[in-house]
Amino acid sequence: MIPLKDNIPSRSFPFITLILLLANVAVYFYQLTLGYAEDSFIWKYGAVAHSITTLEPVNPASTLFPWFTLLTAQFVHGSIWHLGGNMLFLWIFGDNVEDRLGHFHFLAFFLVCGVLSIIAQVIVNPDSAVPLIGASGAIAGVMGAYMVRFPRARILVYFYFTAVWAPALIFLGLWFIFQLIVAAPSLNQSGGVAYFAHVGGFVVGMILFKLMEKS
Repeated sequence: MIPLKDNIPSRSFPFITLILLLANVAVYFYQLTLGYAEDSFIWKYGAVAHSITTLEPVNPASTLFPWFTLLTAQFVHGSIWHLGGNMLFLWIFGDNVEDRLGHFHFLAFFLVCGVLSIIAQVIVNPDSAVPLIGASGAIAGVMGAYMVRFPRARILVYFYFTAVWAPALIFLGLWFIFQLIVAAPSLNQSGGVAYFAHVGGFVVGMILFKLMEKS
């Protein structure tokens, strides 16, 4: 199921959402200019669980202080599909959450969700020596906030060669349940998709939004 748009108009221009989107795109296209050095870039700016828990680098290219990578990893992506999927979800759901939180509160919200989502994955697999990259944990937080604030919104979803309108509560609820289902078998794995970052980000987003939402 691929979301295409929602039916909730934003009351203000979502410039933080746009800046985050453009920053992620710019970093990815910079990565493409690096050639063989892209691998070292990912090792430097990706979040490696083992390094975060021990403060010991697992690769010579891991020269950044490990805790800083909790932020930098959110702007690094592994493929155009990884980037495109994340930015689509950010664009659809980010504008309304930004509208409700305010621009700079939304920026803080996004980054905190991203940091805590990575920490959730690190807690589950603390010995993993694989770099965690991508904005999906932070965006999962945005999705969690959207579900809390706009459960009755309608999402236009592309599904099996057709587009249908679905309630946000159903679409986002099913997305979260799927993350839980596929996360369980990854408990003892050190690679692959960081599903617990998605789960953690979504839950953090729900809670943090309620604490930060403007009256």
